[in-house]
Amino acid sequence: MLSSAQLNTMLTLQDKMNQKVNPQWLTAGYQYLRAAMIEAVEGIEHHGWKWWKAQQKDLAQLQMELVDIWHFALSAIIIDFDGDIQRSAQTIADQLAANTESVTFDGVEYLFLEQDILDNLELMVGLCAAKRFSVPLFIKIVEQAEMTSDELYRQYVGKNVLNFFRQDHGYKEGSYIKIWQNREDNEHLVDVLNQLDIHAQSYSEDVYQGLAARYPKDQ
Repeated sequence: MLSSAQLNTMLTLQDKMNQKVNPQWLTAGYQYLRAAMIEAVEGIEHHGWKWWKAQQKDLAQLQMELVDIWHFALSAIIIDFDGDIQRSAQTIADQLAANTESVTFDGVEYLFLEQDILDNLELMVGLCAAKRFSVPLFIKIVEQAEMTSDELYRQYVGKNVLNFFRQDHGYKEGSYIKIWQNREDNEHLVDVLNQLDIHAQSYSEDVYQGLAARYPKDQ
């Protein structure tokens, strides 16, 4: 289960990233759950669902979609609590501690613990379309995609910090260098993440410094 320290780190990072995009993001009316819905549909595509053609599950891409969904879900939750990170974190923690096994949608109770990942992704699509999000359902889908809560945290923080790093090094202006030593920044990020302790209080700062140590110094 996600720890309170992990929840606070992720919510704080999400708030900071959203402020970087728009300082008034809390009242901008952005449809974060619509974005989460689209990512969930893309997750279904990466898993494969078509019975009329051969398909191969792309687990890595499916996991990436789930990380993106989490970005949007955290944003929606922060808005629900008017930017209060502590209340947002406590609400998520309470939902996870409740050990909920089902979701009621359109008058029907869905036992998501007994459903397969495709049915659960579809259920999440419906909930997001109705401007609702179930953290327990999402975490179940994460598990079905062969990710632990720690791995969700690791990938989330990595992607978020990389986005910060890009912005701080000229991404918006077009001066950012995406390929270092013949490798893309995403590949360097994987190396950095593999060297760090995700339970460290300074984890997000450590990821940023790890990227900075690798980035070309003459730029």
